[in-house]
Amino acid sequence: MRKSDKKRDNILRKVLTLVCESALKDIQGFCWLTHIVNYDNFPKSLRIVCVFDSNADLDNYLLSDNNEYLQSIIASELSQIDIKLDNITNQILFDTEENCAEQHQGNWSRRLA
Repeated sequence: MRKSDKKRDNILRKVLTLVCESALKDIQGFCWLTHIVNYDNFPKSLRIVCVFDSNADLDNYLLSDNNEYLQSIIASELSQIDIKLDNITNQILFDTEENCAEQHQGNWSRRLA
């Protein structure tokens, strides 16, 4: 990773940490988020994965009136650091601890690879 990529990644992590802290307070069943990126194709390669505890929690969020909150706050915070997501529905993804446990024995590294 180039020095400029590390700097960008550190800033990105700080912004996403703020989003995560807010979502933990505001969204039932939300657990954490992470990002995956190939800096050779940034920002198009950026993927943000929002993880909920269970499929029921995720379904409840997606069916709620507030179902665009995460996408909205992520896009807003990223725009503050001059990162624009071209395709929010393909770049902000949702998953659950339950699915990872069932399909990858809880190994998130393998699941996200």
